[in-house]
Amino acid sequence: MMAQYIEIKAANPDCLLFYRMGDFYELFFQDAEIASRALGIVLTKRGKHAGDDIPMCGVPVERSDDYLHRLIAQGHRVAVCEQTEEPAEAKKRGPKSVVRREVVRLVTPGTITEDRLLDPARANLLLAIGRRKVSDSEHAYGLAALDISTGRFALSEVRAADLPGAIARHDPREIVLSEAIHADAGLARLWDETPAAVTPLAQAELEPASAERRIREFYGVSTLDGFGSFSRAELAAAGAALLYIERTQFGARPALQPPSREAGGATMGIDAATRANLELTRTLSSERGGSLLGAIDRTVTASGARLLAEHLAGPLTDVPAIARRQEAVAFLAEEHGLRRDLRDALARAPDIARALSRVGLGRAGPRDLAALRDGLEAAADLALRLGEAALLPEALDTLREGLGRADPALAAELRAALADDLPLSRRDGGFVRAGYHPEIDEARLLGQDSRKVVAALQARYAEESGCRTLRIKHNNLLGYFIEVPQAVGEACLKGLMRDFVHRQTMVDAMRFTSVELGDLESRISGASDRALALEAGVFEDLAARVVAAEGAVAQVSEALAGLDVASSHAEVAVELDWSRPLVDDSLAFAVEGGRHPVVEAALRRRGEPFIANSCDLSGEGRGRIRLVTGPNMGGKSTFLRQNALIAVLAQVGAFVPATRAHVGLVDRLFSRVGAADDLARGQSTFMVEMVETAAILNQATRRSLVILDEIGRGTATFDGLSIAWACLEHLHETNACRALFATHFHELTALGQRLARLDNATLKVAEHRGEVVFLHEVVEGTAERSYGLQVARLAGLPAGVVTRAGAILKGLEKAERARPGKPRIDDLPLFASIDPPAPPAPEPEDRLGALLDAIDPDALTPREALDALYRLKRERAARG
Repeated sequence: MMAQYIEIKAANPDCLLFYRMGDFYELFFQDAEIASRALGIVLTKRGKHAGDDIPMCGVPVERSDDYLHRLIAQGHRVAVCEQTEEPAEAKKRGPKSVVRREVVRLVTPGTITEDRLLDPARANLLLAIGRRKVSDSEHAYGLAALDISTGRFALSEVRAADLPGAIARHDPREIVLSEAIHADAGLARLWDETPAAVTPLAQAELEPASAERRIREFYGVSTLDGFGSFSRAELAAAGAALLYIERTQFGARPALQPPSREAGGATMGIDAATRANLELTRTLSSERGGSLLGAIDRTVTASGARLLAEHLAGPLTDVPAIARRQEAVAFLAEEHGLRRDLRDALARAPDIARALSRVGLGRAGPRDLAALRDGLEAAADLALRLGEAALLPEALDTLREGLGRADPALAAELRAALADDLPLSRRDGGFVRAGYHPEIDEARLLGQDSRKVVAALQARYAEESGCRTLRIKHNNLLGYFIEVPQAVGEACLKGLMRDFVHRQTMVDAMRFTSVELGDLESRISGASDRALALEAGVFEDLAARVVAAEGAVAQVSEALAGLDVASSHAEVAVELDWSRPLVDDSLAFAVEGGRHPVVEAALRRRGEPFIANSCDLSGEGRGRIRLVTGPNMGGKSTFLRQNALIAVLAQVGAFVPATRAHVGLVDRLFSRVGAADDLARGQSTFMVEMVETAAILNQATRRSLVILDEIGRGTATFDGLSIAWACLEHLHETNACRALFATHFHELTALGQRLARLDNATLKVAEHRGEVVFLHEVVEGTAERSYGLQVARLAGLPAGVVTRAGAILKGLEKAERARPGKPRIDDLPLFASIDPPAPPAPEPEDRLGALLDAIDPDALTPREALDALYRLKRERAARG
């Protein structure tokens, strides 16, 4: 046995080997040590190898999914090795023959199909990457995004600069690529940073010619022309994905849809940093709650939840396609009764996409067939209900057609065949409905009600023989036999002796058997096995029918998900009073009464209102920049983020949290909000800030929307001010994009007089009895102070520290005002070298003016203000 184990393990060195032994999967040697630590199970030993004890641990087969989930989550790959013959077959080869075992599947993060191992609301993507040479110094990268659990298969191609953002959009669980791409020094950091498992494949297996051949063979076609036109990089990626599927599934063919090509620029470009900053689908702590997705998800199906996440990850850049989605949402928002009926029916629809995948892979159980039955029936009901509505918008009419794609006879057959109470595994039997298959009913009767069958035969024999004391009994030696008292013996059975065979004479009884009883015994002893075999045949027939209709079933699943997403958006629009935005090809960006969807939801739970704000970045042929100043905690970051999220929602095709919105198409969205460091790579907070800012300034176009917050605050004051100033100039003159730029460098507000498309805005505050009140209202104008000391006091800094900081601030401000030669930003030329102006000529001493200059009204207490007033009166009196 250990020789067999070592041989199989040698063929799968990069996996933990689950070696089937009876009711357990056993692990040995280093695998056992790793699994023992990872799973917290006892490490034992069994036998010896090379003179040393063999470490061993195991997990029950029935609970193996739970252990697999934990191992996969920790980044391990598992090879599942099953017994492929019965022990009786092995004994025919010799008394010491080992039961034959083979690896039947490799379980990896990107190839999971079991419901218990999957997040129902999240796609489980395997992302394959190929590339082609564009020039001597540049490559284009092909991406194949494949979800084996649902059949999704999409291809695209991106530039090298866009590769990180494309990977972040797909959010894969596993990445497969050639050894050459993996070894590319320019991409090493990308593979180190990605949270997905990265699996290199041998370069020799990924030649372009073999990739195209592999795709044709998988789909059984002679040419790929019917699927569309694909680049060499896309074909290489698709070939790598299918190679990996073949290798991990060992011949099992998943129900993959034909590959579809996503055109370049079809979705809004959002890089990884922006996705993280805006928390589109997950928060910075990787939680779904608190993200935009968590705030707007009202889907009632698992497939709808996955599609909604996919839409948020890739907002559209096709205006007509956005309009079609909006029309569906608007229609459902108006039709309250229809929307309620649709959502009730959708809630009864199981996840047929994943059930279909398991059927195709041969891993399905009776409950998967039932899920397909219930899903197809729900789809038929939904199609009927939509058909009753008048003047359906184009998108909903297309969904209605998709819902009716599957043959109703398939659902009817599944309804007739499957029992109401179903086991988890088909090996357990009992899933075929009584009356569907007569032979199964007969076998069950014999297996479950053998006493009744034997009693009926006994009663017949007793009646025919006239021997009321005749009994049919059973023991392990004779099996079933007929027993009559010795006193009556053969006389009692005279009329039946021709059918009976004498077996045994006892002191007080005689025992017989008959051909009929022997046949009954054979049928009873094999009834359970025969029933299971017959049920297995029924299951295979039903599964074959499902596989034959997989294309139509997949279309039904897509239609269910699409309808769920549209109704979810409509539910949110009605529930939260959101409005339909105007999305067009202009460069407009005008939002009236905009709100932050996540913050508003949090405030609503606490019973507090959200202060809505407007934003207009529409420019005359070129985008406008709004420079936002204001106090800490005043709401600058919320204001910036809410407008970015409104752009995302608008191009997703949803309604938006605003009174009115006009969004000119955004090709790329950039956000640099908040502070973070990456000490593991030797990058400080400021370095990370500069890297992200550089990406924005190098890639933003006039159609882009840029959100920048506190650029330059991580370094010395004049360094930071200079960087922020230069970034504003670049955004205005070179990128010419729409932008929101929040800063505490109040000196930058003077640029509003020099840069034609730059406007100043600020967050209003009020002071009451020495306390600052944040009003969270954005208004035109500039902030004179940041109220940092007040925020520090609210944060709980010791009172002595706050008091001392106030005194230092007064001194610094006084010293700053006393420097007559200090350069002012509105005196400095734009796009020119900066030289300090010559010092002004001496002026006659003005002591009264100096006293006035030294007063900071906003920093004075009432007592200090009164003292200052008396000083001014004394000075005036002294001058006569």
